Amino acid sequence: MKKLSSLTLALVAAGLVGCGSANNAVESQQAAPGAPGDKPYWAYSGKTGIGTSYEAYKQGQYSDEASTETVSKVWFSIAKGMITETMFGLIHQAQIKDMQFIVTGPDFTVTEQDALDVSIDYLDKDAQGRPLSLAYKVISKDKQGRFTLEKHIFTDPDGQTLFVRAKVETELDGVKLFVNVNPYVNNNGLNDFAKVADEGLVAWEGDNYLTLQSSSGFKQASVGFTGQSDGLAQLKASHSMAQRYTSTGAQSGNVNWLAELGDVDQQATFDLALSFGKSQSTSFQEGAQSLKRGYHQVLAHYNGEGDMIGWRDYLSSLEPMQKLSGYTADQGKLLYTSALVLKAQEDKTHAGALIASLSNPWGDTVAAEQGHTGYKAVWVRDFYQVAMAFLAMGDPQTALTAFEYLEKVQVTDKTPGNQGDTGWFLQKTHVDGELEWVGVQLDQTAMPIMLAWKLWQAGVLSDEKLVYWYKRMLQPAAEFLVEGGLAKILWNDTQITPPATQQERWEEQDGFSPSTTAAIIAGLVAASDIAKLAGDNAGSDRYMATAKRYDSEVESTMFTTEGNLPSKQSDGKYFFRIGKDANPNTNTKLSDNNGRAGMDKKQIIDGGFLELVRYGVRAADASSITNTLPEYEDENLPENLRVKYSFNFAGDPNSYPGYRRYGNDGYGEDEIRGTNYAEQGQNTAGQRGRVWPFFTGERGHYEIAAASQANTLNDKAVQRIKYTYIKGMEHFANEGLMLPEQVWDGVGVNPFGYTLGEGTNSATPLAWTHAEYVKLVRSLADKQVWDHYPIVEQALK
Repeated sequence: MKKLSSLTLALVAAGLVGCGSANNAVESQQAAPGAPGDKPYWAYSGKTGIGTSYEAYKQGQYSDEASTETVSKVWFSIAKGMITETMFGLIHQAQIKDMQFIVTGPDFTVTEQDALDVSIDYLDKDAQGRPLSLAYKVISKDKQGRFTLEKHIFTDPDGQTLFVRAKVETELDGVKLFVNVNPYVNNNGLNDFAKVADEGLVAWEGDNYLTLQSSSGFKQASVGFTGQSDGLAQLKASHSMAQRYTSTGAQSGNVNWLAELGDVDQQATFDLALSFGKSQSTSFQEGAQSLKRGYHQVLAHYNGEGDMIGWRDYLSSLEPMQKLSGYTADQGKLLYTSALVLKAQEDKTHAGALIASLSNPWGDTVAAEQGHTGYKAVWVRDFYQVAMAFLAMGDPQTALTAFEYLEKVQVTDKTPGNQGDTGWFLQKTHVDGELEWVGVQLDQTAMPIMLAWKLWQAGVLSDEKLVYWYKRMLQPAAEFLVEGGLAKILWNDTQITPPATQQERWEEQDGFSPSTTAAIIAGLVAASDIAKLAGDNAGSDRYMATAKRYDSEVESTMFTTEGNLPSKQSDGKYFFRIGKDANPNTNTKLSDNNGRAGMDKKQIIDGGFLELVRYGVRAADASSITNTLPEYEDENLPENLRVKYSFNFAGDPNSYPGYRRYGNDGYGEDEIRGTNYAEQGQNTAGQRGRVWPFFTGERGHYEIAAASQANTLNDKAVQRIKYTYIKGMEHFANEGLMLPEQVWDGVGVNPFGYTLGEGTNSATPLAWTHAEYVKLVRSLADKQVWDHYPIVEQALK
């Protein structure tokens, strides 16, 4: 097989490369036409796998000194059998949209974007089938039986490289394998340059370089602009590379690589290195070193085999996992995956920065012309759920590092552009703390206090450290929960008066929210306890008094006694989602949102009231709680107002509960047109928020709380919860054991062909869903709710 360097010399000597026909030859150095290429979009968001190397902390940080090698800062994702967004540097900095392999024969060309029969599995599993690392085996079979493509995908812990092994098997003659990559260097799909070099393929923007090499070289290669001169159309038409360009010239844009790997004589294996660096030579060097180390050594280190530190070592450090596996319905497969996935979604420059998802929701219709984080960013609320899951699965170090990170996203006098009050936590930021969204969500200001108290109770934070953080971070947060203040930063110029919040946990409405208020009360009671330790008795008394005042107003502001839900199960008494005023019986309308017109607050219910029980603000048998359950569980409500849906899965005769965020939710695919959410940036009236699997976990937590309070959490109840709520969440996981944000609920047109309960194109894996699953398993094993706050329950008696 010829090396690329030989090909380049031959092309230069000939002075020609093909360009569609023999009569249209061009010089080999001619730049590819068609700049800037087609409009760029992100990749499909329903990931079946994500991965990165495991790296050990050194004194709570990632450091090249923590091991003998550098810290690998490469992340990848897999969707529909293809390698999709791959990040380098910061966890949100995508460098490619996708990487696909193409198989050709004398009379066919099949790409991975075509309809193949795809399966995904883990390369390293234990005897119970539980994943031991985030290394994947993806098998794609041609529907006509002409070939099988198998990919092994993982990163190099010793460098900045995505390592991919591609194996093809066929009984046909004349079969070749190609690789095609769409670079999105520096987290956008424009502004890139590309060229063919002796070592392989290069793309760059500024000082950000991306390279691709093969252990056996490329037989031929070309670069071009996506959709215009990328060579794919010609490859599909002629089953060969009919045109080749060695550079994209002086113009940048949406660039593309295409290379022939070689012939497939019944079976062939190719190892590739997709590598990153701040210069072309550095990037190529990273890839060359990975290929030199070879498949077996790189994979062994990634897995943590023998003396090498890898994912196996991380899992073995999680002491409760073996016990917890006994409380799952799948022998711990999803539990182990959740542990790996949650740890993988932490940035490695800013240790403790836990993102919401390694995906861009509905990415394939979201323009990638500018940098975009999607869900690869920090929301303190999601962050809290994940940190609590780390504690639950036996990783207090990551939970502590995450807590200490939170200082970076608290509003202070030093926050860029802040002209208002301080103490609250930013709505959404990049992992380095860069501002993105700046709404005030009071649950996100309470949760750092709650997390600190839990870390203290677990012995992870010492008295001395807790007092330090009280004065530095927690006291300002508690003061904001008491006094409120002016949020004046970027677009936001709003006076906040707790417990009314500018945004509740769905970031869409202002007012009085049961879920937000539950967190505020729990945060203030925890702050009171911490203040007492710090010797701030006046603050302790003020926080407790305020918590009790907010507590006394819960029903009088958010529990209607004149409800108008069209439900035969309703007596008109229930918690609604949120209200703009303090009278629960008025007909005040909520704001229009996500393409849906605002409705009477009393007609919009959600599961937020269950957070009152989770945190200890209300007993599980409190009349306001039990009075709301019938409305929440009513599957006969009108479709737009209904929240609960029951699901059946193939091979299982049982039914499992699932819940939407709230009635009239518009954050999802359009039920009339079948389009993605806000496709092309436009909201539509038919948008419909689907079922979110983590609500199955929240409902399961309530069942644990209720049975525990009634002293009925016996073996029979444990089995019932295990095989209803835990197994239900396991059913919602996809083939790669990734848990989604939303699943298909069967309502409306379905051009995507989703099966009932299958994850949609919203965001998968969602860290919050994996965290809720871990916490649910831990709660059932402990026979008490994991993130319950006994101190709240005691204080409010």
